[in-house]
Amino acid sequence: MLVLGIESSCDETGLALYDSQRGLLAHAVHSQVDLHEAYGGVVPELASRDHIRRIVPLLRKVLTEAGTGLGEIDAIAYTSGPGLAGALLVGAGFAESLALALDVTALPVHHLEGHLLSPLLSADPPCFPFIALLVSGGHTQLMRVAGVGQYELLGETLDDAAGEAFDKTAKLLGLGYPGGPAYEFQLFRPENRGADAGAQPFP
Repeated sequence: MLVLGIESSCDETGLALYDSQRGLLAHAVHSQVDLHEAYGGVVPELASRDHIRRIVPLLRKVLTEAGTGLGEIDAIAYTSGPGLAGALLVGAGFAESLALALDVTALPVHHLEGHLLSPLLSADPPCFPFIALLVSGGHTQLMRVAGVGQYELLGETLDDAAGEAFDKTAKLLGLGYPGGPAYEFQLFRPENRGADAGAQPFP
């Protein structure tokens, strides 16, 4: 079975073609980091408009790289949430419309479930049950994964997720966006490492 995957939950447009027998055939991602950098964070309306501009060219790219045509697609999976409403709508609308045109199944996928089950794609996948640390831009959760569709929340942050905390901290420190890479660059610069654990990361 050949499945087209579409991700548009926030500031990246991602498409992939996955074959149940041959594995990942092609994938392409467009990041909007440069678009949102001037604002210090993701602007939902700009994100949605950029997804509209990028989704068709990315589809053409993955089809070309995989050497397949639209008619060979058996199903289309897309991120149904959580995420930015407008951004999700672009992916969902495109996926459902394309599925209707091709007369194939459209599969809405919960964003966080995709994260939780992604280790199963690795060369050495874990066995059920396993504990998953889910750290994304908007969520930081510890989950028990007993099987597909069987998840138990063990704990989560009480306020901001790790990704949001990095962005806000970097903005306060004037380090730019996105926060994680900007903060990491400053923290691990040779001149800022220091010889002892008590050394300050910033001059």
